[in-house]
Amino acid sequence: MAERKSFLLRIDPTLWAELEGWAQAELRSVNGQIEYILRQAVNKRKGEAKAADESAPQPESE
Repeated sequence: MAERKSFLLRIDPTLWAELEGWAQAELRSVNGQIEYILRQAVNKRKGEAKAADESAPQPESE
């Protein structure tokens, strides 16, 4: 398994409680839930960037 990067995250207690409840509902740890959410956001952003690139006008070839 790939080595994981650890870092300190300061988070509002109310947000932590929301994430904890969400994680429990999906049978994940809070850490796993945060990683899942971040991965979804990164993949969505990549998809939007790709879609924007594909819809941009293409230069005419000679």
